[in-house]
Amino acid sequence: MRRILVIADTHIPFERKGYLEFCKRIYKDEGCNQVVHIGDLVDNHAISYHEHDPNGRSDIDEMEQADKKLKKWFKAFPEVSLCRGNHDRLVDRKGRTTGLCDRRFRPFREMWNLPKGWKDDFDFVIDGVLYTHGTGYSGKTAHIMAAFDNRMSTVIGHLHSVLGFEYLANSKSLIFGMAVGCGIDDKKYAFEYGKGFRRKPIVGCGVVSYAKRGTNAQVFPMDI
Repeated sequence: MRRILVIADTHIPFERKGYLEFCKRIYKDEGCNQVVHIGDLVDNHAISYHEHDPNGRSDIDEMEQADKKLKKWFKAFPEVSLCRGNHDRLVDRKGRTTGLCDRRFRPFREMWNLPKGWKDDFDFVIDGVLYTHGTGYSGKTAHIMAAFDNRMSTVIGHLHSVLGFEYLANSKSLIFGMAVGCGIDDKKYAFEYGKGFRRKPIVGCGVVSYAKRGTNAQVFPMDI
């Protein structure tokens, strides 16, 4: 039986301490045999559109710190399907803002030295379930709307304060929408923009299992 661990937004190097170990434990405890990272692998705060902390790391310092942390994730999970999130795409977005053509940029996987076992794309469909970052969706029911819009079971990240799933049915099919929370440390300066938000980040991950009786969704919050 296929059992997929869905890792939430990590925003490396600003991920929550212990989140990697948490994901490894869920993978083992739930008998997972495949991994999807739902996107925003890295944060790219130094080049983001949010206000920058003048005391924060420079662009190159942030990248070097991310490189060190990424090696641990690559070692823990040698094979991953990685959805590219809006923060992963900041280099391309900044390039277009400043009028630079694609030729001036390194490919994403080359920039971050993704191992051969890591596949990266905007989304993946695995056994009838769509895994996509969720850019463009907002609100606590975004995962349900994503499933409704896609007309298929859909797993998203992007919304740091939403962790959960809900099933939708009509006379012909049963589908679900799942949001997997995040893996960030909201005390870090990179998330200062969210300090006044009413809803706070929920650190967690998800598991999707496939069996003859149907497809099942589960979520797992990490203790604060």
